[in-house]
Amino acid sequence: MKSCVVIPARFASTRLPGKMLLAETGRPLVQHTYEAACGAAKPSAVFVATDHPEIRQAVEAAGGTAVETSPDCASGTDRVAEVARQRPEFDIVVNLQGDEPELDPAAIDQVIALLERRPDAAMATLATPILDPRRVADPSNVKVVFDAAGRALYFSRSPIPYIRDTLRHGLSGAPIKRFQHIGLYAYRREFLLKLAAMPPSPLEQAEKLEQLRVLEAGEAILVGQVASAAPGIDTPADYQAFVDRWRSLRRAA
Repeated sequence: MKSCVVIPARFASTRLPGKMLLAETGRPLVQHTYEAACGAAKPSAVFVATDHPEIRQAVEAAGGTAVETSPDCASGTDRVAEVARQRPEFDIVVNLQGDEPELDPAAIDQVIALLERRPDAAMATLATPILDPRRVADPSNVKVVFDAAGRALYFSRSPIPYIRDTLRHGLSGAPIKRFQHIGLYAYRREFLLKLAAMPPSPLEQAEKLEQLRVLEAGEAILVGQVASAAPGIDTPADYQAFVDRWRSLRRAA
């Protein structure tokens, strides 16, 4: 199967306007993410899907491939689907958010491999164990539960599973693990185009989680496990922390 990565990168951002072009490291943020994606072994190509000419110019100046998509795209998924619609040669399309500059390229290979091995699933994603109890109640930290075959049962901003009897739980079995969802997706191309045409579902609208549209449609989402997740960048503090880590690594090299 032939696969590609599409990085949706819009200019507008509520909490950090223009973040794709922030360049305190000497490189725009979107370039860091593009370079991380290029480190994956399985994809045949990496594209940046953007609504802004300055982002396209930044990507092309770094030697990357950018596709200008409609400013009317309602979501990153719609932007990714617009690229997939133009590129029928790809069987699997990976959606990597543009604000994930520290993503391990092996995660991209892992999520593609899930679909390669499991023809019953239309979509795959990743999750990591939650080790900090404070993150369980944080609605910005999306949780996922999945079955023994690795198929997602539900995604939520609420603590799931809810442990009703915290004092007695664990006496008769292993403690329940909670998992944080990692917003990296692989789709079969045909399903991605179908998904982009579906109206938002009731659960999706309630939780503001697009992946619930897939579950409500009766489709399977495979969930692979990774040991940890790289932090995304949503706020000025997130970006400054990334810059500090990047500079620290440069000094150590």
